[in-house]
Amino acid sequence: MSHGPIVSVVVIFLNEEQFLAEAIESVLAQTFISWELVLADDGSTDRSTQIARRYADTYPDRIRYAEHDGHENRGMSATRNLGVARARGRYVAFLDADDVWVPRTLEEQVAVLESHPRVAMVYGRVQRWYSWTGDAADARRDSMRDLVVPPDRVIEPPALCPLLIQDRGVPSGILVRREVLDRVGGFEAGFRGMYEDNAFLFKVCLRHAVFPSGRSWYRYRKRDDSSCANVVRSGRYPATRQEFLRWAEQYVSAQGVEDREIRQALRDEQRRARRQAWPEFRRRIRGLLRRAVSAPDAR
Repeated sequence: MSHGPIVSVVVIFLNEEQFLAEAIESVLAQTFISWELVLADDGSTDRSTQIARRYADTYPDRIRYAEHDGHENRGMSATRNLGVARARGRYVAFLDADDVWVPRTLEEQVAVLESHPRVAMVYGRVQRWYSWTGDAADARRDSMRDLVVPPDRVIEPPALCPLLIQDRGVPSGILVRREVLDRVGGFEAGFRGMYEDNAFLFKVCLRHAVFPSGRSWYRYRKRDDSSCANVVRSGRYPATRQEFLRWAEQYVSAQGVEDREIRQALRDEQRRARRQAWPEFRRRIRGLLRRAVSAPDAR
């Protein structure tokens, strides 16, 4: 009989000193007790590293700290894989360093996977969490993200894949079987930031059944300086989206999948992504031309 934890929780972080402790405390507050927590550091330069190490020292039998060689920054996918490599549980859960769980998250998610042996992954409704600021106006903005698919039933593959291509109903707060995670090869290291979760979820949902629950376990902190918000603000979102769509097309082809809905979704979204990228392309060209005109004559 195995004496290891049933669930391995992986929290990756990069400069999240403001919120990391709150995420960790939400794991410590779980009613399900057979868990371990791997805190995977993506090269933080603020106090996040010290916070993570302090928790690991305080709870050495439950919490472990991990980092890349040389404390390097290697991106979100590589850091998730680092955490998974240190995980010992038969289920793996992912919690972002600025988000939190409700106390019965693991208890209820494990119960779903235990009662549905064919299901590879479970997830629930996500709360868009504005009220973390304590502002009354923000409290009124809290809402639940739509699952898009019917809740509390098994969704057979590859039904979720067109939705992932369309950026609709992307699961958060997942619990996945370790054997499935290993089978699909973990996270795609080429995705350092945005869409690293879509790529992984796409691989799982292409071949495996999943269970979307109507329960809400996950509070997704809405903030103006999140990694996603920074990508959008910088103008890099269209290019990042095109990168994901190219990867998905190549992956589907490599897997020999000829699903009509997936192929149609890829064609439609690739056209939409090209249209979205055009304004940013023109803006950059204008910027290059302005700099070329204003540059001093090198002759």
